Amino acid sequence: MTIPYRHEPFTDFSIQSNREAMEAALEKVSGELGKDYPLVIGGERFVTEEKIVSINPANKEEVVGSVSKATRDHAEKAIQAAAEAFEEWRYTDPVERANILFRAAAHVRRKKFEFTALLVKEAGKPWKEADADTAEAIDFMEYYARQMIELAGGKPINSREGESNSFVYTPSGVTVSIPPWNFLFAIMAGITVAPIVAGNTVVLKPASASPIIAAKFVEVLEEAGLPKGVVNFVPGSGSEVGDYLVDHPITSIVTFTGSREVGTRIFERAAKVQPGQTHLKRVIAEMGGKDTVVVDDDCDIELAAQSIFTSAFGFAGQKCSAGSRAVVHEKVYDQVLQRVIEITESQITGNPEKAETYMGPVIDQGSFDKIMGYIEIGKEEGRLVSGGKGDDSKGYFIEPTIFADLDPQARIMQEEIFGPVVAFSKVSSFDEAIEVANNTEYGLTGAVITNNRKHIEVAKQKFHVGNLYFNRNCTGAIVGYHPFGGFKMSGTDSKAGGPDYLILHMLAKTISETY
Repeated sequence: MTIPYRHEPFTDFSIQSNREAMEAALEKVSGELGKDYPLVIGGERFVTEEKIVSINPANKEEVVGSVSKATRDHAEKAIQAAAEAFEEWRYTDPVERANILFRAAAHVRRKKFEFTALLVKEAGKPWKEADADTAEAIDFMEYYARQMIELAGGKPINSREGESNSFVYTPSGVTVSIPPWNFLFAIMAGITVAPIVAGNTVVLKPASASPIIAAKFVEVLEEAGLPKGVVNFVPGSGSEVGDYLVDHPITSIVTFTGSREVGTRIFERAAKVQPGQTHLKRVIAEMGGKDTVVVDDDCDIELAAQSIFTSAFGFAGQKCSAGSRAVVHEKVYDQVLQRVIEITESQITGNPEKAETYMGPVIDQGSFDKIMGYIEIGKEEGRLVSGGKGDDSKGYFIEPTIFADLDPQARIMQEEIFGPVVAFSKVSSFDEAIEVANNTEYGLTGAVITNNRKHIEVAKQKFHVGNLYFNRNCTGAIVGYHPFGGFKMSGTDSKAGGPDYLILHMLAKTISETY
Protein backbone atom coordinates (compact mmCIF):
# COMPACT_ATOMS: atom_id res chain seq x y z
CA MET A 1 0.00 0.00 0.00
CA THR A 2 1.58 3.27 -1.12
CA ILE A 3 0.32 6.62 0.16
CA PRO A 4 1.42 9.60 -1.98
CA TYR A 5 3.95 11.86 -0.31
CA ARG A 6 5.04 15.39 -1.14
CA HIS A 7 7.32 17.43 1.06
CA GLU A 8 6.05 20.41 3.02
CA PRO A 9 6.45 23.59 0.91
CA PHE A 10 8.75 26.35 2.11
CA THR A 11 7.18 29.68 2.99
CA ASP A 12 7.65 32.51 0.50
CA PHE A 13 8.41 35.52 2.67
CA SER A 14 8.36 37.87 -0.31
CA ILE A 15 4.56 37.59 -0.03
CA GLN A 16 3.35 40.35 2.26
CA SER A 17 0.79 38.20 4.09
CA ASN A 18 3.48 35.68 5.00
CA ARG A 19 5.78 38.41 6.28
CA GLU A 20 2.99 39.81 8.42
CA ALA A 21 2.14 36.34 9.75
CA MET A 22 5.77 35.76 10.70
CA GLU A 23 6.06 39.14 12.41
CA ALA A 24 2.88 38.43 14.37
CA ALA A 25 4.21 35.00 15.37
CA LEU A 26 7.49 36.53 16.59
CA GLU A 27 5.54 38.99 18.70
CA LYS A 28 3.37 36.23 20.13
CA VAL A 29 6.31 33.96 20.93
CA SER A 30 8.21 36.87 22.50
CA GLY A 31 5.32 37.34 24.90
CA GLU A 32 5.50 33.70 25.99
CA LEU A 33 9.22 33.46 26.72
CA GLY A 34 10.66 32.58 30.09
CA LYS A 35 8.39 29.65 30.96
CA ASP A 36 9.61 26.62 32.86
CA TYR A 37 8.99 23.14 31.45
CA PRO A 38 8.98 19.93 33.53
CA LEU A 39 10.35 16.49 32.85
CA VAL A 40 7.80 14.09 31.38
CA ILE A 41 8.16 10.49 32.54
CA GLY A 42 5.40 7.96 32.06
CA GLY A 43 3.00 10.80 31.39
CA GLU A 44 3.76 12.44 34.76
CA ARG A 45 5.39 15.85 35.23
CA PHE A 46 8.46 16.22 37.44
CA VAL A 47 9.93 19.58 38.45
CA THR A 48 13.50 19.84 39.70
CA GLU A 49 15.32 22.68 41.40
CA GLU A 50 18.21 22.55 38.97
CA LYS A 51 17.37 23.91 35.52
CA ILE A 52 18.78 24.00 32.01
CA VAL A 53 18.26 27.51 30.73
CA SER A 54 17.82 28.27 27.02
CA ILE A 55 19.22 31.63 25.93
CA ASN A 56 18.56 33.55 22.71
CA PRO A 57 22.01 33.49 21.00
CA ALA A 58 21.22 36.80 19.27
CA ASN A 59 20.47 38.46 22.60
CA LYS A 60 22.20 36.92 25.61
CA GLU A 61 19.95 38.81 28.03
CA GLU A 62 16.80 37.12 26.72
CA VAL A 63 15.79 33.82 28.33
CA VAL A 64 13.76 31.67 25.94
CA GLY A 65 12.77 29.32 28.74
CA SER A 66 14.05 26.71 31.13
CA VAL A 67 13.55 22.99 31.64
CA SER A 68 13.97 20.84 34.70
CA LYS A 69 17.29 19.03 34.71
CA ALA A 70 17.07 15.26 35.06
CA THR A 71 19.24 13.17 37.37
CA ARG A 72 20.19 9.51 37.02
CA ASP A 73 17.18 8.63 39.16
CA HIS A 74 14.95 10.36 36.62
CA ALA A 75 16.77 8.58 33.79
CA GLU A 76 16.10 5.23 35.49
CA LYS A 77 12.42 6.11 35.94
CA ALA A 78 12.24 7.08 32.26
CA ILE A 79 13.80 3.82 31.07
CA GLN A 80 11.43 1.81 33.24
CA ALA A 81 8.41 3.83 32.06
CA ALA A 82 9.44 3.32 28.44
CA ALA A 83 9.96 -0.41 29.00
CA GLU A 84 6.52 -0.74 30.60
CA ALA A 85 4.80 1.24 27.84
CA PHE A 86 6.58 -0.83 25.19
CA GLU A 87 4.74 -4.00 26.19
CA GLU A 88 1.45 -2.51 24.96
CA TRP A 89 2.67 -0.03 22.34
CA ARG A 90 4.58 -2.70 20.40
CA TYR A 91 1.27 -4.43 19.59
CA THR A 92 -0.61 -1.26 18.62
CA ASP A 93 -1.85 -1.28 15.03
CA PRO A 94 0.85 0.33 12.85
CA VAL A 95 -1.82 2.37 11.08
CA GLU A 96 -2.92 3.85 14.41
CA ARG A 97 0.69 4.65 15.26
CA ALA A 98 0.98 6.37 11.88
CA ASN A 99 -2.23 8.30 12.46
CA ILE A 100 -0.75 9.84 15.60
CA LEU A 101 2.09 11.19 13.48
CA PHE A 102 -0.34 12.52 10.88
CA ARG A 103 -2.27 14.35 13.61
CA ALA A 104 0.94 15.75 15.10
CA ALA A 105 2.09 16.95 11.67
CA ALA A 106 -1.25 18.65 11.11
CA HIS A 107 -0.94 20.41 14.47
CA VAL A 108 2.53 21.73 13.62
CA ARG A 109 1.37 22.78 10.16
CA ARG A 110 -1.49 24.83 11.64
CA LYS A 111 0.98 26.64 13.92
CA LYS A 112 3.89 26.68 11.53
CA PHE A 113 4.71 30.36 11.93
CA GLU A 114 4.77 30.07 15.72
CA PHE A 115 7.12 27.10 15.70
CA THR A 116 9.32 28.87 13.17
CA ALA A 117 9.39 31.97 15.36
CA LEU A 118 10.48 29.87 18.33
CA LEU A 119 13.40 28.53 16.27
CA VAL A 120 14.43 32.10 15.46
CA LYS A 121 14.50 32.81 19.19
CA GLU A 122 16.05 29.61 20.50
CA ALA A 123 18.71 29.01 17.84
CA GLY A 124 19.12 32.41 16.18
CA LYS A 125 17.93 31.02 12.85
CA PRO A 126 17.01 33.55 10.15
CA TRP A 127 13.48 33.23 8.81
CA LYS A 128 14.31 31.08 5.80
CA GLU A 129 16.43 28.61 7.77
CA ALA A 130 13.89 28.38 10.60
CA ASP A 131 11.02 27.84 8.18
CA ALA A 132 12.93 25.02 6.47
CA ASP A 133 13.61 23.43 9.86
CA THR A 134 9.90 23.43 10.74
CA ALA A 135 8.96 22.12 7.29
CA GLU A 136 11.44 19.27 7.66
CA ALA A 137 9.95 18.31 11.04
CA ILE A 138 6.55 18.05 9.35
CA ASP A 139 8.14 16.05 6.52
CA PHE A 140 9.66 13.50 8.90
CA MET A 141 6.31 12.87 10.55
CA GLU A 142 4.44 12.58 7.28
CA TYR A 143 7.08 10.45 5.55
CA TYR A 144 7.73 8.00 8.37
CA ALA A 145 4.00 7.53 8.96
CA ARG A 146 3.57 6.56 5.32
CA GLN A 147 6.63 4.32 5.43
CA MET A 148 5.26 2.45 8.45
CA ILE A 149 1.95 1.79 6.73
CA GLU A 150 3.86 0.34 3.75
CA LEU A 151 6.03 -1.83 6.01
CA ALA A 152 3.18 -3.03 8.22
CA GLY A 153 2.61 -6.16 6.15
CA GLY A 154 6.30 -6.98 5.80
CA LYS A 155 8.07 -7.82 2.55
CA PRO A 156 7.16 -10.58 0.06
CA ILE A 157 9.24 -13.77 0.07
CA ASN A 158 8.82 -17.15 -1.60
CA SER A 159 6.75 -20.08 -0.33
CA ARG A 160 7.04 -23.70 -1.44
CA GLU A 161 4.21 -26.16 -1.96
CA GLY A 162 2.63 -27.04 1.38
CA GLU A 163 4.37 -24.17 3.11
CA SER A 164 3.43 -20.54 3.85
CA ASN A 165 6.25 -18.09 4.53
CA SER A 166 6.18 -14.46 5.58
CA PHE A 167 8.79 -11.83 6.37
CA VAL A 168 7.68 -9.17 8.83
CA TYR A 169 9.16 -6.46 11.02
CA THR A 170 8.71 -6.32 14.77
CA PRO A 171 9.62 -3.47 17.17
CA SER A 172 12.98 -3.54 18.95
CA GLY A 173 12.37 -1.96 22.37
CA VAL A 174 13.41 1.17 24.23
CA THR A 175 15.15 3.81 22.12
CA VAL A 176 17.34 6.58 23.52
CA SER A 177 17.13 9.61 21.22
CA ILE A 178 19.86 12.25 21.52
CA PRO A 179 19.32 15.07 18.99
CA PRO A 180 21.54 18.07 18.17
CA TRP A 181 20.87 21.78 18.66
CA ASN A 182 21.37 22.89 15.06
CA PHE A 183 18.28 21.31 13.47
CA LEU A 184 16.58 21.65 16.80
CA PHE A 185 13.10 20.83 15.50
CA ALA A 186 13.64 18.68 12.40
CA ILE A 187 16.22 16.18 13.62
CA MET A 188 14.81 16.13 17.14
CA ALA A 189 11.38 15.29 15.73
CA GLY A 190 12.76 12.82 13.19
CA ILE A 191 14.76 10.71 15.63
CA THR A 192 11.84 10.73 18.07
CA VAL A 193 8.97 9.77 15.77
CA ALA A 194 10.83 7.17 13.68
CA PRO A 195 11.26 4.75 16.58
CA ILE A 196 7.77 5.57 17.89
CA VAL A 197 5.94 4.81 14.65
CA ALA A 198 7.99 1.62 14.32
CA GLY A 199 6.50 0.44 17.63
CA ASN A 200 9.31 1.34 20.01
CA THR A 201 9.22 3.65 23.00
CA VAL A 202 11.55 6.60 23.47
CA VAL A 203 13.59 8.37 26.10
CA LEU A 204 14.33 11.78 24.60
CA LYS A 205 17.35 13.69 25.90
CA PRO A 206 17.32 16.99 24.01
CA ALA A 207 20.33 19.18 23.34
CA SER A 208 20.99 21.49 26.29
CA ALA A 209 21.21 24.53 23.99
CA SER A 210 17.72 23.96 22.56
CA PRO A 211 15.42 22.09 24.97
CA ILE A 212 12.34 24.33 24.68
CA ILE A 213 11.31 23.26 21.18
CA ALA A 214 11.66 19.65 22.34
CA ALA A 215 9.40 20.30 25.33
CA LYS A 216 6.83 21.87 23.00
CA PHE A 217 7.02 18.91 20.66
CA VAL A 218 6.37 16.41 23.45
CA GLU A 219 3.19 18.39 24.16
CA VAL A 220 2.23 18.10 20.48
CA LEU A 221 2.66 14.32 20.55
CA GLU A 222 0.55 14.06 23.68
CA GLU A 223 -2.20 16.15 22.12
CA ALA A 224 -2.06 13.90 19.06
CA GLY A 225 -2.95 10.93 21.25
CA LEU A 226 0.40 9.34 22.06
CA PRO A 227 -0.07 7.09 25.13
CA LYS A 228 1.76 7.77 28.39
CA GLY A 229 5.29 6.46 28.55
CA VAL A 230 5.78 6.08 24.81
CA VAL A 231 7.90 9.23 24.84
CA ASN A 232 9.71 10.39 27.97
CA PHE A 233 11.37 13.82 28.17
CA VAL A 234 14.57 13.93 30.25
CA PRO A 235 16.90 16.87 29.58
CA GLY A 236 20.20 16.44 31.38
CA SER A 237 23.96 16.41 31.10
CA GLY A 238 25.70 13.97 28.80
CA SER A 239 28.03 12.69 31.49
CA GLU A 240 25.31 12.09 34.09
CA VAL A 241 22.17 11.24 32.13
CA GLY A 242 23.39 10.54 28.58
CA ASP A 243 25.96 7.91 29.54
CA TYR A 244 23.50 6.26 31.91
CA LEU A 245 20.86 5.93 29.21
CA VAL A 246 23.33 4.61 26.63
CA ASP A 247 24.77 2.07 29.04
CA HIS A 248 21.46 0.84 30.42
CA PRO A 249 20.84 -2.87 29.78
CA ILE A 250 17.22 -2.21 28.80
CA THR A 251 18.16 0.23 26.02
CA SER A 252 17.80 -1.41 22.60
CA ILE A 253 18.61 1.46 20.22
CA VAL A 254 20.61 4.65 20.56
CA THR A 255 19.99 7.25 17.86
CA PHE A 256 22.32 10.22 17.92
CA THR A 257 23.23 13.24 15.84
CA GLY A 258 26.17 15.39 16.89
CA SER A 259 29.93 15.55 16.97
CA ARG A 260 32.36 12.83 15.95
CA GLU A 261 33.85 12.79 19.45
CA VAL A 262 30.52 12.15 21.20
CA GLY A 263 29.26 9.81 18.49
CA THR A 264 32.25 7.50 18.60
CA ARG A 265 32.07 7.49 22.41
CA ILE A 266 28.41 6.44 22.26
CA PHE A 267 29.26 3.76 19.68
CA GLU A 268 31.94 2.35 21.97
CA ARG A 269 29.80 2.42 25.13
CA ALA A 270 26.78 0.87 23.41
CA ALA A 271 28.92 -2.04 22.19
CA LYS A 272 29.63 -3.18 25.74
CA VAL A 273 27.18 -5.79 27.00
CA GLN A 274 26.01 -4.81 30.49
CA PRO A 275 24.97 -7.20 33.28
CA GLY A 276 21.42 -8.32 32.66
CA GLN A 277 21.45 -7.23 29.00
CA THR A 278 19.83 -9.80 26.69
CA HIS A 279 20.41 -8.21 23.29
CA LEU A 280 22.96 -6.29 21.24
CA LYS A 281 22.27 -2.56 21.01
CA ARG A 282 21.95 -0.85 17.69
CA VAL A 283 23.47 2.61 17.17
CA ILE A 284 22.21 5.02 14.54
CA ALA A 285 24.69 7.89 14.39
CA GLU A 286 25.28 10.95 12.25
CA MET A 287 28.52 12.58 13.32
CA GLY A 288 29.40 15.54 11.18
CA GLY A 289 31.38 16.38 8.10
CA LYS A 290 34.05 18.41 6.37
CA ASP A 291 32.24 18.91 3.11
CA THR A 292 33.60 20.08 -0.22
CA VAL A 293 32.24 22.00 -3.18
CA VAL A 294 34.35 21.00 -6.19
CA VAL A 295 34.43 23.51 -9.06
CA ASP A 296 35.58 22.24 -12.45
CA ASP A 297 37.14 24.48 -15.10
CA ASP A 298 34.14 23.92 -17.37
CA CYS A 299 31.42 25.41 -15.19
CA ASP A 300 28.90 28.18 -14.69
CA ILE A 301 30.87 30.71 -12.62
CA GLU A 302 27.79 32.32 -11.05
CA LEU A 303 26.30 28.95 -10.14
CA ALA A 304 29.60 27.89 -8.58
CA ALA A 305 29.83 31.07 -6.49
CA GLN A 306 26.22 30.92 -5.33
CA SER A 307 26.58 27.24 -4.45
CA ILE A 308 29.72 27.84 -2.39
CA PHE A 309 28.14 30.81 -0.60
CA THR A 310 24.92 28.96 0.25
CA SER A 311 26.75 25.82 1.33
CA ALA A 312 29.16 27.70 3.57
CA PHE A 313 27.02 30.32 5.24
CA GLY A 314 23.48 28.97 5.56
CA PHE A 315 22.69 29.05 9.32
CA ALA A 316 26.18 30.44 9.89
CA GLY A 317 27.78 27.21 8.70
CA GLN A 318 26.34 25.33 11.67
CA LYS A 319 25.37 22.30 9.63
CA CYS A 320 27.09 18.94 9.37
CA SER A 321 26.45 19.28 5.63
CA ALA A 322 27.98 22.78 5.37
CA GLY A 323 30.38 23.26 2.48
CA SER A 324 33.37 24.53 4.45
CA ARG A 325 35.83 23.70 1.67
CA ALA A 326 35.88 24.99 -1.90
CA VAL A 327 38.25 23.08 -4.17
CA VAL A 328 38.46 25.07 -7.40
CA HIS A 329 40.26 24.49 -10.70
CA GLU A 330 43.06 26.99 -11.23
CA LYS A 331 41.57 28.23 -14.52
CA VAL A 332 38.48 29.66 -12.77
CA TYR A 333 39.83 30.02 -9.23
CA ASP A 334 40.24 33.79 -9.14
CA GLN A 335 36.86 34.45 -10.78
CA VAL A 336 34.97 32.13 -8.45
CA LEU A 337 36.74 33.42 -5.34
CA GLN A 338 36.07 37.06 -6.23
CA ARG A 339 32.40 36.40 -6.93
CA VAL A 340 31.92 34.53 -3.62
CA ILE A 341 33.46 37.50 -1.81
CA GLU A 342 31.06 39.87 -3.59
CA ILE A 343 28.00 37.78 -2.79
CA THR A 344 29.04 37.32 0.83
CA GLU A 345 29.71 40.99 1.47
CA SER A 346 26.35 41.97 -0.05
CA GLN A 347 24.40 39.97 2.55
CA ILE A 348 23.27 41.07 6.01
CA THR A 349 24.56 39.45 9.18
CA GLY A 350 22.70 40.41 12.33
CA ASN A 351 19.38 40.13 14.13
CA PRO A 352 17.61 37.01 12.80
CA GLU A 353 14.22 38.46 13.75
CA LYS A 354 14.48 40.85 10.80
CA ALA A 355 13.26 39.51 7.46
CA GLU A 356 16.23 40.87 5.53
CA THR A 357 18.88 39.12 7.65
CA TYR A 358 20.69 36.33 5.83
CA MET A 359 22.91 35.11 8.66
CA GLY A 360 22.39 35.33 12.41
CA PRO A 361 24.57 34.38 15.39
CA VAL A 362 26.34 31.17 16.29
CA ILE A 363 24.75 29.16 19.07
CA ASP A 364 26.70 30.01 22.23
CA GLN A 365 29.92 31.26 23.82
CA GLY A 366 31.69 27.93 23.43
CA SER A 367 31.01 27.86 19.70
CA PHE A 368 31.94 31.53 19.34
CA ASP A 369 35.30 30.97 21.03
CA LYS A 370 36.03 27.80 19.05
CA ILE A 371 35.23 29.41 15.69
CA MET A 372 37.22 32.55 16.45
CA GLY A 373 40.12 30.28 17.39
CA TYR A 374 39.92 28.58 14.00
CA ILE A 375 39.86 31.97 12.30
CA GLU A 376 43.16 32.78 13.99
CA ILE A 377 44.54 29.45 12.76
CA GLY A 378 43.28 30.30 9.27
CA LYS A 379 45.19 33.58 9.29
CA GLU A 380 48.38 31.58 9.77
CA GLU A 381 47.52 28.91 7.20
CA GLY A 382 45.98 30.94 4.38
CA ARG A 383 45.00 34.37 3.11
CA LEU A 384 42.04 36.09 4.80
CA VAL A 385 40.02 37.71 2.01
CA SER A 386 36.72 38.52 3.73
CA GLY A 387 35.29 38.69 7.25
CA GLY A 388 37.27 37.37 10.16
CA LYS A 389 35.77 39.46 12.96
CA GLY A 390 33.44 38.54 15.78
CA ASP A 391 31.38 40.41 18.39
CA ASP A 392 29.96 38.65 21.43
CA SER A 393 28.95 41.78 23.36
CA LYS A 394 25.19 41.29 22.83
CA GLY A 395 24.93 38.02 20.92
CA TYR A 396 27.37 35.56 19.38
CA PHE A 397 27.95 37.16 15.99
CA ILE A 398 30.78 36.26 13.63
CA GLU A 399 31.26 37.66 10.14
CA PRO A 400 31.06 35.18 7.28
CA THR A 401 34.74 34.46 6.73
CA ILE A 402 36.62 33.41 3.59
CA PHE A 403 40.19 32.14 3.41
CA ALA A 404 42.07 31.60 0.15
CA ASP A 405 45.09 29.62 -0.98
CA LEU A 406 44.92 26.81 1.58
CA ASP A 407 47.04 23.70 1.49
CA PRO A 408 44.65 20.69 1.36
CA GLN A 409 46.19 19.37 4.59
CA ALA A 410 45.77 22.62 6.52
CA ARG A 411 43.81 22.35 9.77
CA ILE A 412 40.94 24.51 8.54
CA MET A 413 40.72 22.21 5.50
CA GLN A 414 40.64 19.09 7.68
CA GLU A 415 38.87 19.85 10.95
CA GLU A 416 35.14 20.49 11.37
CA ILE A 417 34.76 24.14 12.41
CA PHE A 418 30.95 24.26 12.51
CA GLY A 419 30.80 27.96 11.84
CA PRO A 420 30.75 30.57 9.06
CA VAL A 421 34.20 29.84 7.67
CA VAL A 422 35.04 28.57 4.17
CA ALA A 423 38.50 27.73 2.88
CA PHE A 424 39.52 27.80 -0.81
CA SER A 425 42.11 25.46 -2.27
CA LYS A 426 43.40 25.56 -5.86
CA VAL A 427 43.89 22.46 -8.01
CA SER A 428 45.22 21.88 -11.53
CA SER A 429 42.91 19.07 -12.65
CA PHE A 430 39.57 17.45 -11.95
CA ASP A 431 41.24 14.25 -10.77
CA GLU A 432 43.24 16.27 -8.24
CA ALA A 433 40.03 17.99 -7.10
CA ILE A 434 38.36 14.66 -6.34
CA GLU A 435 41.49 13.44 -4.56
CA VAL A 436 41.45 16.53 -2.33
CA ALA A 437 37.70 16.22 -1.77
CA ASN A 438 38.23 12.70 -0.41
CA ASN A 439 41.20 13.52 1.82
CA THR A 440 39.37 14.00 5.14
CA GLU A 441 38.15 11.44 7.66
CA TYR A 442 34.58 12.48 6.86
CA GLY A 443 32.29 11.54 3.98
CA LEU A 444 28.94 13.23 4.45
CA THR A 445 28.05 15.59 1.58
CA GLY A 446 29.73 17.02 -1.47
CA ALA A 447 28.90 19.06 -4.53
CA VAL A 448 30.41 19.21 -8.00
CA ILE A 449 29.90 22.19 -10.28
CA THR A 450 30.67 21.18 -13.85
CA ASN A 451 29.32 21.06 -17.39
CA ASN A 452 31.53 18.09 -18.23
CA ARG A 453 29.41 14.92 -18.46
CA LYS A 454 32.44 12.65 -18.21
CA HIS A 455 33.53 14.35 -14.99
CA ILE A 456 30.04 13.89 -13.54
CA GLU A 457 30.29 10.16 -14.14
CA VAL A 458 33.79 10.05 -12.62
CA ALA A 459 32.57 11.88 -9.50
CA LYS A 460 29.63 9.50 -9.09
CA GLN A 461 32.13 6.67 -8.75
CA LYS A 462 35.06 8.31 -7.00
CA PHE A 463 33.67 11.10 -4.74
CA HIS A 464 33.08 9.10 -1.55
CA VAL A 465 30.24 10.81 0.28
CA GLY A 466 26.79 9.76 1.37
CA ASN A 467 25.03 12.69 -0.34
CA LEU A 468 26.49 13.90 -3.63
CA TYR A 469 24.99 16.84 -5.49
CA PHE A 470 25.72 18.15 -8.97
CA ASN A 471 25.39 21.79 -9.99
CA ARG A 472 23.84 22.95 -6.72
CA ASN A 473 24.84 23.51 -3.10
CA CYS A 474 25.75 20.59 -0.81
CA THR A 475 23.19 21.45 1.90
CA GLY A 476 19.40 21.23 2.03
CA ALA A 477 18.53 17.53 1.84
CA ILE A 478 14.76 17.06 1.63
CA VAL A 479 13.01 14.16 3.37
CA GLY A 480 11.94 11.49 0.88
CA TYR A 481 13.93 13.14 -1.92
CA HIS A 482 17.52 13.11 -0.63
CA PRO A 483 17.87 10.41 2.08
CA PHE A 484 20.60 11.75 4.36
CA GLY A 485 23.64 10.15 5.97
CA GLY A 486 27.33 9.77 5.35
CA PHE A 487 30.36 7.53 5.02
CA LYS A 488 33.55 7.12 7.06
CA MET A 489 33.58 9.17 10.29
CA SER A 490 30.40 10.95 9.30
CA GLY A 491 28.43 8.10 10.86
CA THR A 492 26.54 4.91 10.15
CA ASP A 493 25.11 6.14 6.82
CA SER A 494 21.65 5.41 8.16
CA LYS A 495 19.89 7.60 5.58
CA ALA A 496 17.34 9.61 7.54
CA GLY A 497 14.30 10.46 5.47
CA GLY A 498 14.84 7.42 3.24
CA PRO A 499 13.10 4.11 2.55
CA ASP A 500 15.48 2.03 4.69
CA TYR A 501 15.46 4.18 7.82
CA LEU A 502 12.52 2.75 9.75
CA ILE A 503 13.81 -0.78 9.26
CA LEU A 504 16.83 0.15 11.40
CA HIS A 505 14.43 0.53 14.34
CA MET A 506 12.89 -2.92 13.93
CA LEU A 507 13.80 -6.61 13.92
CA ALA A 508 13.16 -8.74 10.84
CA LYS A 509 11.25 -11.92 11.57
CA THR A 510 10.74 -14.90 9.25
CA ILE A 511 7.59 -16.96 9.89
CA SER A 512 7.14 -20.34 8.19
CA GLU A 513 4.11 -22.60 8.53
CA THR A 514 3.95 -26.10 7.07
CA TYR A 515 0.51 -27.39 6.15
